[in-house]
Amino acid sequence: MDIKRILIPYNFTNLDKKALAFVSQSFSHIREAEVVLFNVYTPIPDISMTASPVMKKMHENLNYLKKLIAEQEDALKKAKETLLSGGFSKNSVRIVFKPKKMDIARHIIETAIDEKHDVIIINRKSGRVGRFFTGSVFNKVITSLKDMTICVVS
Repeated sequence: MDIKRILIPYNFTNLDKKALAFVSQSFSHIREAEVVLFNVYTPIPDISMTASPVMKKMHENLNYLKKLIAEQEDALKKAKETLLSGGFSKNSVRIVFKPKKMDIARHIIETAIDEKHDVIIINRKSGRVGRFFTGSVFNKVITSLKDMTICVVS
């Protein structure tokens, strides 16, 4: 199997850190390999702010959410640095950090297909409540993708 494009849906968990170590150990020796660290975030709505106490409080909350998104982007850059120190070249690791427009699994599936990834490194841990209501991202991804290698980190 010729592995050139690796997709890592990254969600800032310990299992994702484990996935980075696995990818570095298993694929960094492949010179043509390209790794994509992928994350979608919930966008902050554009809300008109007026001079009222309620809107001031909402503005504070929106600023807090903007800060969290910036911290996630920084954490994704640190994950990229982990891959670079694990043996990948600077040009072979790319970050995709974009606002959520559909469900997360659909984002992953479309990215994997559109960018013709050979391998997806994904973990299967999710909360029981989340799985009950929406089904896990893991299940949706593995049942939707055909002719693609999926490595599961657990």
